[in-house]
Amino acid sequence: MFPRPHEGLGRRSTSGRGVMSKIEWTERSWNPIIGCAIVSPGCTNCYAMRMAHRLGQNPMTPAYAGLTRVVNDKPVWTGEIRLAGHDAITAPMKRKTPTTWFVNSMSDLFADGVKDDWIDAVFAVMALTPQHTYQVLTKRPERMRDYVRGVTLERLATAFAPGALRMSRNDVYRAFGMAGKFSYDPPTPQLPLRNVWLGVSAEDQRRADERIPILLDTPAAIRWVSAEPLLGPLDLKAWLWTTVVKPATCGPTVITDKWSALRPSLDWVVLGGESGPNARPMHPDWARQPRDQCAAASVPFFFKQWGEWAAHIDRDIDDDDWRAAYGRMESGRYRWLNLEGGIGFHGDRFHVMRRVGKKAAGRLLDGVQHDGMPG
Repeated sequence: MFPRPHEGLGRRSTSGRGVMSKIEWTERSWNPIIGCAIVSPGCTNCYAMRMAHRLGQNPMTPAYAGLTRVVNDKPVWTGEIRLAGHDAITAPMKRKTPTTWFVNSMSDLFADGVKDDWIDAVFAVMALTPQHTYQVLTKRPERMRDYVRGVTLERLATAFAPGALRMSRNDVYRAFGMAGKFSYDPPTPQLPLRNVWLGVSAEDQRRADERIPILLDTPAAIRWVSAEPLLGPLDLKAWLWTTVVKPATCGPTVITDKWSALRPSLDWVVLGGESGPNARPMHPDWARQPRDQCAAASVPFFFKQWGEWAAHIDRDIDDDDWRAAYGRMESGRYRWLNLEGGIGFHGDRFHVMRRVGKKAAGRLLDGVQHDGMPG
């Protein structure tokens, strides 16, 4: 039988049918698991951490109580992780319309506190709903790789109905005492699941170097990276397909980059700046390099947002004789930023960034909106 949710949770959950998402690259958020822990600099101003804290203060959403604590006047994850409730687990099964779901916007499916049988249940639901597309994102790629390599259809089948070797919607609903709601069986799924996109967060070069190679060793229909919030320069060339066509005496010869020849590549790149009350600015050149690399490799690129900050002065273009009144722009709503992420005035590609708010900053990169998605 499926494991019981956190004590005190009723049969219903606030996320029982999924919620319309404000995230530009998805349609709905599906949160069968809630709670997380800080693991890298990209987690510092996590929106989910702030939201979980607000929900935890609301008597209408008791599932979130205790998932955060206040440290230095800021909510911080406690590391506790819970199931969100029965309705939350089965939310995608209640929607027939093909939908793109972001899995666990309020957690990480492969965090240390998530039990294996909880992951089995999530993958079973994804297998049972081939009409949907699921976007999974993690900062723990080792566990994701090990899980996906080891999971079997028999294991997923028993996540809801012990002993059943063929999964059906009725199998799932029978486990929750709701048999008969559906009479049709979906096609037998194949592994890796074709409707599941597996990705990693990489907020800087160090995290990209650590996580992307592990992702590329993970069986998946689509492999993607979310560089958000982008906190430093990012070179993705080593993990993108690069094909060069050169003329030869006996016709064109296709020469493939050695990385591409040895391993799979990224299928999608999402990138964006940070939003929220303590957001850090993103240097424009940090976004331009991955954009250009994706274009050269024909990999879909999605620019999500600038975040709270927009470029106010590009010294190389707007003030090449250094006559601007920089002394008036050292604090408050202005931030000095060079290419390496420092605040030194003499750094390369020095910019003055101005805090204008997420809406005003928008999501145009050099005047172009990038909405690339995998085919």
